[in-house]
Amino acid sequence: MIWVAILLGTFVGMEGMAWFSHKYIMHGFLWSWHKDHHIKDHDSWFERNDRFFIFYAFISTALVLSWGELGFWAGLPMGIGIFLYGLTYFLVHDIFIHQRFKIFRNSNNRYAKGIRRAHKIHHKNIHKDEGECFGMLWVPRKYFK
Repeated sequence: MIWVAILLGTFVGMEGMAWFSHKYIMHGFLWSWHKDHHIKDHDSWFERNDRFFIFYAFISTALVLSWGELGFWAGLPMGIGIFLYGLTYFLVHDIFIHQRFKIFRNSNNRYAKGIRRAHKIHHKNIHKDEGECFGMLWVPRKYFK
């Protein structure tokens, strides 16, 4: 049960980390990496913004390795929790919202519309400052009209 609690706690905690990273890192000192997510200034399918995915994949992998190599038992559920959040984020943000792969196009429930609306409003701001930031799963209620 503790293992499952750590995994779920890590997954939920990543929502707070995503909000913090987006507000203070992506729209802060690493705006140069995140900027091309708001203003596409290249022809590549990959974005400089994808480096954030690689960073969190590294953290997840390091935690799993710490379990296997160092005997840090909590490393496995923490690593899996981060991985599952990253997978969920990829499915919701990159596939569902930004349609980097053309699937999940016809999802039309209230939650789906709210997430898309909130993200569209966030992307209207193409500057580093003054953009509302939120997580992937937590979106202010005002977008679910």
